Amino acid sequence: MIEIEHLHKRYGDVVAVDDVSFTVAANEIFGIIGVNGAGKTTTVECLTGVRTPDRGRIDVLGFDPATQRDAIRTRVGVQLQASALPDRLSVHEALDLYASFYPDPRDPDELIELLNLSHRRDARYGKLSGGEKQRVSVGLALIGKPRIAVLDELTTGLDPHARRDVWSLIERLKDDGLTVVLVTHFMDEVERLCDRVAVIHAGRVKALDTPTTLARPGHLEDAFVELTTA
Repeated sequence: MIEIEHLHKRYGDVVAVDDVSFTVAANEIFGIIGVNGAGKTTTVECLTGVRTPDRGRIDVLGFDPATQRDAIRTRVGVQLQASALPDRLSVHEALDLYASFYPDPRDPDELIELLNLSHRRDARYGKLSGGEKQRVSVGLALIGKPRIAVLDELTTGLDPHARRDVWSLIERLKDDGLTVVLVTHFMDEVERLCDRVAVIHAGRVKALDTPTTLARPGHLEDAFVELTTA
C-alpha cells in the first residue's frame, strides 16, 4: 500500500527527516512514534502530498504524492494534527460539504451513525466535546471512501473515555478493510491498535517491529525511552 525509501526533508539548516524508509501493508494499522520534533508529522505530510520531499521515493497505491496529488487525495483520507471547522457549522453540514468534494462519497448519514454521532447530527461544531470533534475529524477523513487513512495525534487532549471511544472506532474501520497510518505519543494506544510501529528519532527510523517485540522483555514505554535518548 505504501513504500517509502530514503526520504529526506529539510527546512533551511534544519534536517527534519533524514533517510526514512518503511512499508505499510494492506489492512494494517501502522504506528509512527517519536518525541516532539522527531520528524513524524513531516514524514506523513510528505506521504500525503502536503509537502514535497527533497530526496527519496514515496509510492502510495502506485502513485507519487509529489506529482500525482489529485490521485492521492481521492484515495487517502487525512486527519492532520491541527484541524478545525467553523463553530456554527453542524456535524451533518460539515460531512455534506466534504462529501461534495468527491465523485463517490460515503453517505453522510451512514457515516454519522458509524461515528456514534447520530444524537449530535445537528449540533454546532463549537458545541461539541473534544472527543466528538475528533470523531468528526475522522469522519471528514473517511467521507471520500479512502483506502488509506492517515491520522496524526488522533487522541491528544482527550479524556480516557473519549480516547477509548475513538480507539473502538479505528478498530471497526480496520475490520472494514481500511489501512491506517497512526501518528501518536501514547504507548497504550500503540499497544492496543498497531500491528507494527516505527520509532523515529532525529529524523531517522531507530526501530521498526511489532509493539510486543519492541517491548520485550519489558514495557514499550521503557523501550521507547531507551531508543530515543540521544
